[in-house]
Amino acid sequence: MAETEMVMVFCYDVADARRRRRAAAALEERAVRVQESVFEARMTTTAAQRLFDRVSAKLEAGDSLRLYAVSAAGLRHCRASGGAPLPEDHDFWLF
Repeated sequence: MAETEMVMVFCYDVADARRRRRAAAALEERAVRVQESVFEARMTTTAAQRLFDRVSAKLEAGDSLRLYAVSAAGLRHCRASGGAPLPEDHDFWLF
């Protein structure tokens, strides 16, 4: 059975500029930056955990990385003003 995708929110606080750039670059490969140190992506828990581990490996003591999973029920209660939109849960075809 396939895993359900959810909106995953990654947040970090990294003091060193070089490590911060590396963390951001890894997140930008799979997620959308919605604030300076906050990224969102629609993915499975397994994919999110893999990305978390990949980014976490670039950090050192004193840095922090958070991952929050937002279910469909929770997403109905989310709001945003400005910035990038929340990831859509379906594909689009452009003609």
